Amino acid sequence: MPPTASATDAVWFDHTLLDALSAEARQSSRLRRNRNLHASTDEAVQRLFNAIEPGSYVQPHCHLAADKAETLLMLRGRLGVILFDDAGRITQVHELSAGGCAGVHLQPGLWHSVVALAPGTLFLEVKAGPYVPLTTAERAPWAPMENTADASSYQAMLSALFAAS
Repeated sequence: MPPTASATDAVWFDHTLLDALSAEARQSSRLRRNRNLHASTDEAVQRLFNAIEPGSYVQPHCHLAADKAETLLMLRGRLGVILFDDAGRITQVHELSAGGCAGVHLQPGLWHSVVALAPGTLFLEVKAGPYVPLTTAERAPWAPMENTADASSYQAMLSALFAAS
């Protein structure tokens, strides 16, 4: 028989929680912040809210483990998703929004990055655990590392892909 849950075991995803997370992202030097819904990075399923602001740079990357597909589901704002081939050539760009195409499921080994296209952008991310930091092989060698001199101009180029949107 499963354990009995109490009312304090529920976490409500109300505007207060989401507004606070967006405010934390705006104050962060990386212009993004996540809030984990899983209790431990060792859990089999990683569920987290990601708040991201325009100007945040997410280095293109892929997840090489066969069980590391990831799903992004929009809650607020607009998010640009960019897919690349192994040489770093852009193969697809797509805009996600809560009122339009609301999400994407990315298979392992797919090079990708995201850019916030509106303030207060927030999405739910789900992927297999446990959490393992990206390896060198999972970071795009053809894209600047985060916090480097070239990262800002590369991020601006990726954002400009959506200027006509």
